[in-house]
Amino acid sequence: MRFLLDAEQRAFTGSLDAMLTAADTPSVVREWSRGEHASGRSLWSRVADAGVFALAVPEVHEGLGVRPVELVVAFVELGRHAVPGPLVETVAAAALLSGLPDPGPAKRLLPALAAGDAMATLAWRTPYALDGDVAATRLALTAEGLRLAPGHGPVRASLDPARRLTPLDPGGELLATDPPTAEALKWARLATAAQALGVGLTLLDRTVTHVKQRTQFGVPVGSFQAVKHRLADAKVALEFARPLLFGAALTMDPADVAAAKVTACEAAYAAARTALQLHGAIGYTAGYDLSLWLTKARVLRTAWGGPQECRAEVLSGGARRW
Repeated sequence: MRFLLDAEQRAFTGSLDAMLTAADTPSVVREWSRGEHASGRSLWSRVADAGVFALAVPEVHEGLGVRPVELVVAFVELGRHAVPGPLVETVAAAALLSGLPDPGPAKRLLPALAAGDAMATLAWRTPYALDGDVAATRLALTAEGLRLAPGHGPVRASLDPARRLTPLDPGGELLATDPPTAEALKWARLATAAQALGVGLTLLDRTVTHVKQRTQFGVPVGSFQAVKHRLADAKVALEFARPLLFGAALTMDPADVAAAKVTACEAAYAAARTALQLHGAIGYTAGYDLSLWLTKARVLRTAWGGPQECRAEVLSGGARRW
């Protein structure tokens, strides 16, 4: 199946790409990794002004209405440019708050998320949350239900330096005893899949540029058949993930979303391995921009459910249909 974006969606993609290119996101990512958040907050506000976070918030709470296809379009660009911050967590938080039986917390917290005035993070199956030191809305799923954490502990490093982990303080306001976790997981996986696809596309683009410029035996290494085969395999995997991703955005079936997540993340991980091999030792260098996408491809692969868990969801979803 072939999905084509309409004129409005293409314009949205182009405007995001132009804005993020001008923002010099590699510099923003490095500052964010050091705990310097000024440029990252500024970029977050510009992303929000473009309407990205409002795409996950219902109109009744000052959003644009839940629009999964447009959200996928946006998150592919965010992945392509390695934008830091609790992006997926803010979407998951919006889904959680929107589905609560009591509309009070959503009315209180969602408008700020949609406008970009606040970031949200979420501790999911772990005591740690992403970027809890900068998020104003810190949600924690506990045995009692969904709580609004009052604070956070010390920042911990992770494999991706731009993904800073913080334990959330216990206690806090109990928002719901039975939050819609399945809905939040579905939206988180969709956004993660889109982000991963964008990461993989950039890894492939940068690697193609590199092998055209690097020479060996007097010719570009990109002219070697083995190199072409590796790049072609990466391209096919990414392009195979694209229709699954947009198809999942149309159906929003949990099994379809899980299939898109595992396919896009595996394609991005394969693109990362290819990029690292074809760049050689320089690909390991933290000062080289490629590393910003390499580490992100690795962590997105297991975020919000690894390959085995997502494949199990696909199989169980298929069984339910039949």
